[in-house]
Amino acid sequence: MGDEFSHSQRLKAAIHFTVARCCEEVGQDCEKNFSKLAIAAISETTFKQCDIFAKDLEAFARHAKRTTVTVEDVKLAARRSASLANYIVQKSEELTSNTKEQKERRKKLTGKRKSGDSLPAAAAEGDDSSMAGDQNALG
Repeated sequence: MGDEFSHSQRLKAAIHFTVARCCEEVGQDCEKNFSKLAIAAISETTFKQCDIFAKDLEAFARHAKRTTVTVEDVKLAARRSASLANYIVQKSEELTSNTKEQKERRKKLTGKRKSGDSLPAAAAEGDDSSMAGDQNALG
């Protein structure tokens, strides 16, 4: 129980830190300041909303007799906010597209290896530029 409390406190602190940074950035753009009390209220609201969101996702997966939360569960949970739902759909499509591209590249590469073709010179020399592109697509 103590470990769960500690984890929760660390998570709350991380959310508070992130909210404070966001408020600072927004405040600079709008030439406004956020009080510490306002930042604390936004942080607590964010934490509680994330908890509700997590419980909803768990319930959606359980209702579908799954143990894994899927993108469809996330889309369903975001349905009440049109802007959030649109954003999640857009990101989901981007991730799906990137995943398909990566699978096609791997399939081509393994197909070349199986057919006896040698790797391109850059790959043979250990050039990681294509790997960096893959990592940038994920982050």
